[in-house]
Amino acid sequence: MNPIELLKSAFLGLVEGITEWLPISSTGHMILVDEFIKLNVSEEFMNMFLVVIQLGAILAVCVLFFHELNPFSPSKGREGRRATWSLWGKIVLACLPAAIIGIPLDDFMEEHLYNSVVVAAALIVYGIAFIVIEMWRKRVLARRVEEEGVVPGSRPAGTHFARPAEAVEPTEGGDFGAITRVEDLPLKTAFGIGCFQVLSLIPGTSRSGSTIIGGLLLGCTRSVASKFTFFLAIPVMFGASALKLVKYVVLDGGTFGTNELAIMGVGCLVAFVVSLLTIKWLMNFVRKHTFIAFGVYRIVLGVVVIAYFLLLA
Repeated sequence: MNPIELLKSAFLGLVEGITEWLPISSTGHMILVDEFIKLNVSEEFMNMFLVVIQLGAILAVCVLFFHELNPFSPSKGREGRRATWSLWGKIVLACLPAAIIGIPLDDFMEEHLYNSVVVAAALIVYGIAFIVIEMWRKRVLARRVEEEGVVPGSRPAGTHFARPAEAVEPTEGGDFGAITRVEDLPLKTAFGIGCFQVLSLIPGTSRSGSTIIGGLLLGCTRSVASKFTFFLAIPVMFGASALKLVKYVVLDGGTFGTNELAIMGVGCLVAFVVSLLTIKWLMNFVRKHTFIAFGVYRIVLGVVVIAYFLLLA
């Protein structure tokens, strides 16, 4: 068991734990990291590892939101349990579009789309999208303040959850949206966010980035869009990890020796711990700030990816 390989695995877990939850594309970062830090393992194991390491990240969501996601919690009454089951129904519904489209196309996308050009283009395009959407939201809020006298932090009488931007969440960042709680997310909105998640099948888009954009456009506050994105990751990541494990063992004939198990364990453990910190930080951040900083970062990273691979050409 080579300690250097374990340190490499720990670093990959660090990158995964940060980039999986921030809307900046974990794939884009992993492609760059892979240029400088390469594990001494087979290509088949590496392809599987980069997906299964997400299990550590998703366990952080399960731990942080265990009570909210647990329909069997003894502290919940009948209505609370019903609301939790309803939330799980929305999560499953939102995962269907990506599953229906992504599973049959998994091998095709891995072969044709996992390259620097696609990743860089997706980073830049969706970086611009974040900036444009947040600027649009800022103009909408300013117009409503001017025309209707709506004060950030207030909820107008007769707020209707089916209409975007009817409520203003009390945050310094000027966040607003008709849907201010995950529990109030309508089925059609959940499904709409799931349709946006299909965009994340293109590497470099970012799963969290695509669903957060969908949530913002469909009337969610930043907090709700972010939290529902975390919840959607549970079945998505467990499903993707199971698919990669089966492919690695059954189709590729891969095995797990002591070295492989140690690398997998260290990577998942670091991803779990770092994810705990990242998720907590992001939930606090979006209450007071927009996603513009992430948009700018994506554009810069996209340019760096293009420049780096052009230099190698």
